[in-house]
Amino acid sequence: MANDQKEQLHRYLQQGRDALVWKLDGLSEYDARRPMTRTGTNLLGMMKHVATVELGYFGPTFGRPWAEPMPWMDEGAEINADMWATQDESREDIVGLYRRVWKHSDETIQSLPLDAPGRVPWWPAERADVTLQQILVHMIAETHRHAGQADIVRELVDGSVGFRPDNDNLPHEDEAWWERYRERLEQAARNASA
Repeated sequence: MANDQKEQLHRYLQQGRDALVWKLDGLSEYDARRPMTRTGTNLLGMMKHVATVELGYFGPTFGRPWAEPMPWMDEGAEINADMWATQDESREDIVGLYRRVWKHSDETIQSLPLDAPGRVPWWPAERADVTLQQILVHMIAETHRHAGQADIVRELVDGSVGFRPDNDNLPHEDEAWWERYRERLEQAARNASA
């Protein structure tokens, strides 16, 4: 039963990971890293951030260090350095890092039971003691939160939407229908505020 629960949680985590990677498919270097909001939210930066966060939760939290340098996490690193890719960090670098982090995390997930204890060093002391199950749920929420943001950012970049390449999870209507639908929503918002 516990293995079934762990497999199910792991599957949800992987679905979020896959969605983040898919959001980069077919984009130019510029569009993959282009800041689309006032706060600079961009697709490649979200992936770099999620890779960094996932590594922290499935690595040091469970006593599994990471050997690769991550200068954006060093003491004295620029604020928000994990939220964007520098011009020297290619898409392949960031996607490759994310996939290596998956492997490291998956080894933690596979080798420990759900009730395995861990300690999150950056959380307040009264909440720092955790289990693998708590961290799995936390990372599922974190990953899917950013996958949702990535869905919106990708739509802003080029109109592409959806959870997976084979399932956009939207009504299958033509562009004219979507324009009428959006106009209806716009009109309802204006009427409600009048």
